[in-house]
Amino acid sequence: MTIYLDMIQSLALATGLLFFGKFVKRRIHFFQKYCIPSPVIGGLIFSVLVFICHEFGWLYINFNTTLQDFFMIAFFTTVGYNASIKPLKQGGKHIFIFLVLIACLIICQNIIALGIGKLLNVPPLLSLCTGSIPMVGGHGSAGAFGPTIKAMGVDGATSVAIASATFGLVAGSAIGGPIAKRLIEKKNLYKEVEHRLDDPDIEDSVSGFKEFIASGFSYGFYQIVIAMGLGTLVSYVLKLTGLKFPSYIGAMLVAAAIRNYSDFTGKFKVYFMEIQEIGEASLSFFLSMALMTLELWTLSNLALPMLILLASQLILMMLFSRFVIFKYMGKDYDAAVMTAGACGFGMGATPNAMANMQSIVDKYAPSPQAFLVVPIVGALFIDFLNSLIITGFISFF
Repeated sequence: MTIYLDMIQSLALATGLLFFGKFVKRRIHFFQKYCIPSPVIGGLIFSVLVFICHEFGWLYINFNTTLQDFFMIAFFTTVGYNASIKPLKQGGKHIFIFLVLIACLIICQNIIALGIGKLLNVPPLLSLCTGSIPMVGGHGSAGAFGPTIKAMGVDGATSVAIASATFGLVAGSAIGGPIAKRLIEKKNLYKEVEHRLDDPDIEDSVSGFKEFIASGFSYGFYQIVIAMGLGTLVSYVLKLTGLKFPSYIGAMLVAAAIRNYSDFTGKFKVYFMEIQEIGEASLSFFLSMALMTLELWTLSNLALPMLILLASQLILMMLFSRFVIFKYMGKDYDAAVMTAGACGFGMGATPNAMANMQSIVDKYAPSPQAFLVVPIVGALFIDFLNSLIITGFISFF
């Protein structure tokens, strides 16, 4: 039996799964510990049920994913609005160095994916679905680039990317704390910062900076839509180059241009906090729809190659964080805390990075520098940079 869901019904189901994911997350500590997003939980559980029905020939569901594309573009438009270059000037050299190191990590992740994939006779574009798309990019990029690569004739791309992103969330959270702990204790770094425990001027966490302004919500939405509209023109021009770009790239670039023009001229206000709220909602809807439409049966022949590819990414992250991030961020206590953070969003997402760092400072001492550098790079720049680099890799195939 086949069930057809129209656009509104598909959205309603995605919303129900989002709430179901929140319900499950509140009751299962594992999901809280590893910061697994609620839409991922609900969507994956549903896709597993659909997989069982498909395998036994009981039921097949045909979704209308029109709004999935809309929410994807809306989310990445908000990513563009995040890409202000002012913090790079205000935050000093540590932010710039950390950003450069993460850019190198992104490139290494894709090179490793392509290299190991070639040895395993995995198609290059499918191999990229285990690289920085799901690792640094997380479920957002996995859900966006997976369908893009699938549309290029690579079956299973979305399922591989989403599965890899889920693995990355758990693995990145699992390795960050132990690596930082070993560095701190082996190199006796705690002695350098014991005094921070008695310093009332040092905060051990990043205070929330969101203040939702209801009166500006509509203006934030208008600015997103304007950037999306102008972005279609930019995307059209980019397609004339003959290179392959994801559908949201134009909107993301336009949003970044608008944000920085506003920052440096002050001629108009960008409703940044409201845009952030809309972006989070768009990401939740997008992920829920992307996960519930996964065709898990396409993974049946990819289990072993995927395990090897993902194991390679895990080893890369452990070595890169230990010998590159730690070294070039100063080889001190703050560098060790940032190493934990790098593992978090190098294989998962910024919330995982914050959770990793918080577990370290709770055990030892505060690290104001780490809690300044990592969130700025993770929240403001990394998705934008990763999308551009991934697009460059994809354009070669």
